Amino acid sequence: MIRTDALGQLPVRTAVPALEQALDDRGVAVLCAPPGTGKTTLVPLVLAGLTGGGPVRRVLVAEPRRIAARAAARRMAWLLGEQPGARVGFTVRGERVVGPGTVVEVVTTGVLLQRLQRDQELAGVDVVIVDECHERHLDADTVAAFLLDVRAAIRPDLRLVAASATTDAEGWARLLGDAPVVEARGVSHPVEVVWAPPPVPVRAPHGMRVDPALLTHVAAVVRRALAERDGDVLCFLPGVGEIGRVAGQLDGVAAEVLQVHGRAPAAVQDAVLAGAPGGRRVVLATSVAESSLTVPGVRVVVDSGLAREPRTDHARGLSALTTVRASQAAGRQRAGRAGREAPGTVYRCWDQAEDGRLARFPSPEIRVADLTAFALQAACWGDPDASGLALLDPPPAGAMAAAREVLTAVGAVDTAGRVTGRGTRMSRLGLHPRLARALLDGAPEVGARRAAEVVALLSEAPPRAYGDDLAAALRTARRGGDAYAARWRQEVRRLSSARDEAPREGAARGRHGGEGTGGSGAGTDDAAAGLVAALAFPERVARARGGGAFLMASGTGAEPGEGSGLRGAPWLAVAVADRPAHAASARVRLAAVIDEDTARLAAGHLEFSGEEVRWADGDVVARAVERLGAVELSARVLRQPAPGLVREALREGLRREGLGMLRWTRDSEQLRLRLAFLHRVLGAPWPDVSDAALSARTEEWLEPELSRARRRADLARIDAGQALRRLLPWSTGDAARLDELAPERIEVPSGSRVRVEYGGEQPVLAVKLQELFGLRETPRVAGVPVLVHLLSPAGRPAAVTADLASFWQDGYKAVRAELRGRYPKHPWPEDPTTVAATRFTSARLRRG
Repeated sequence: MIRTDALGQLPVRTAVPALEQALDDRGVAVLCAPPGTGKTTLVPLVLAGLTGGGPVRRVLVAEPRRIAARAAARRMAWLLGEQPGARVGFTVRGERVVGPGTVVEVVTTGVLLQRLQRDQELAGVDVVIVDECHERHLDADTVAAFLLDVRAAIRPDLRLVAASATTDAEGWARLLGDAPVVEARGVSHPVEVVWAPPPVPVRAPHGMRVDPALLTHVAAVVRRALAERDGDVLCFLPGVGEIGRVAGQLDGVAAEVLQVHGRAPAAVQDAVLAGAPGGRRVVLATSVAESSLTVPGVRVVVDSGLAREPRTDHARGLSALTTVRASQAAGRQRAGRAGREAPGTVYRCWDQAEDGRLARFPSPEIRVADLTAFALQAACWGDPDASGLALLDPPPAGAMAAAREVLTAVGAVDTAGRVTGRGTRMSRLGLHPRLARALLDGAPEVGARRAAEVVALLSEAPPRAYGDDLAAALRTARRGGDAYAARWRQEVRRLSSARDEAPREGAARGRHGGEGTGGSGAGTDDAAAGLVAALAFPERVARARGGGAFLMASGTGAEPGEGSGLRGAPWLAVAVADRPAHAASARVRLAAVIDEDTARLAAGHLEFSGEEVRWADGDVVARAVERLGAVELSARVLRQPAPGLVREALREGLRREGLGMLRWTRDSEQLRLRLAFLHRVLGAPWPDVSDAALSARTEEWLEPELSRARRRADLARIDAGQALRRLLPWSTGDAARLDELAPERIEVPSGSRVRVEYGGEQPVLAVKLQELFGLRETPRVAGVPVLVHLLSPAGRPAAVTADLASFWQDGYKAVRAELRGRYPKHPWPEDPTTVAATRFTSARLRRG
């Protein structure tokens, strides 16, 4: 029996007519409705024709999280007076509750992606609602892009709704082709803001680490809220670990403490979402409760101000969630939960002055996440670089390049980025491509069941209590009775079934082949865990380098925690690691012990064997080496390295340590300065002789000398000036004008040939004043007046001028008055422009 009274109380009902009209007119619409208005529960029922009136349509609702998909289906079924699986059902990874009469199906965006790849037409589906699109999850962005492609190419009749809990809908409206925006007003009660910063400074979050002092403070604020306010308390924390720690500090409070997150048992999730008939509750939740779920009875929100976002270090092959300050938009969403049913209060665990400095919105996942799975989805869709997809934000080029490297290495795409048959099979396993590779290639080595067990551990990392040894964690999960173990067993069943359904040709057969457990210990948990983890993360196979430290094939150092049993292993397959700020090495969170053979098997595409000639420790190092990525397996000195490799190593040395390793005489340096002056003043064809330009053109001017050099000492014997002359513009004939345009010396009226210094902005001519008598105009070089440094008879500076005529007229009198008494033996005529220049004293002139 339909609960019409409950349906009639949902505020979104007033916007439904406009939404239906928009879909009738345009086929697309953006629905903005605050949390709790019924956009997730009433709208699908109305569009499906299940609330009375209108044609019956099949509606798909895509939710970003499994917990939200289950909750939405259960709520809609309750509104219809039914159980899930009748007219309303849901499908999430590993669980499908639908029946032959299901009209509204709630799915996760990941499930919908899989369905679209198998059936682009979505046969039988009339309406798709992409819910919580404001959260900018990567799967949701991808689903929307694929659906727009479907509408444009094969299903113009498919109706599409982008549903958002915020009013920031302009971008989505543009993306959907100037779709109408329909807004629903929520029942908004006032929410009082209480600023509750920690009494003492706390360390900023980094990686997955949150200062324990902040968590202690959050627990204290929860206790304060229980004492000062009525109603249930909803406390937002960044992750499962923080929820557990705060829960442990709330022992003895006069309320039931519940934990809500994606890993919580379904019974706990149901209890939280159903409300409580009596007694107060404290609900500790991740951001899943910001907009995806409505928690009844809440009058108070305690906001830690933290959230988790994905981050990827592409250079080091490390991907993980990281703790960040929650955005202003998230803060508004969280606070709004306190005013859903009545006036409420939000306690914000930070200073009011900090609030204005927070980011306005959370980072779109496409900008910060590992894009390997996205790139495989795009390749399977037929758009390998995703350039044709309608996305609010384009994928970063660097992240896409890194993703394609991974996909190429695991055989999912060819060198042009096109999906292979193997890649298609991998995409249908519902796993990250790395884990799909590990499942397909690991099963022939260790057995299908054991491969699925290890991959299930890797797809959702086990609790810290399981330890950092992957094989030990596997044994703990098998005998465990906790919620994680239950989810793990369910995932193992799903993966075993999914692999059985996938065609088996094309997977690498490994060392032993077949479906058996293999030899050399492959039948043990330790060997299986190591091989499967290494197949998933080949660039993270790591070799010990002493003192509990390891070097991964990616070139990043890694170190298990103090007291870890992994520290003494010769090799590790690192499954989970993060890198703390300013740390030289990554911290190993989860890994398995392996041997060299396993490392070679898993990371064979990183193997290199051959001559390695490079610049290291200040000289050319030539060796025959065998490597696995950055991990050196063996090496011996090369007596006769290939000349081309030696030349490249010498060039690298020059780039790193500078051209000062060559022999620069005074004449060589002067030539370089003259060329630099001409390049600056005249430009082409005079060459750029800066360090950067010369280092980039060594093949043009140093090649003969480098071809004869073998080591650093040989570089020191190269006459840089002689080599530099090869860059003169000989082909144009301008080289012959070098001495004319930038002479090394200028002849002055006394007959002396004085060196010109070209190191400054202007060429400098330093000459004794008496040697310029009779010269009225300043000498010029390439049209630029030189800067004349006029010297006393003793060679000391007397004056500086770039305008000799002006100096003779104005400045000379003062210099003459000052120096004539000090140097009486030298001529000091009243008018120096009318007398002959001289290098000699007055007496010598008379004798002459």
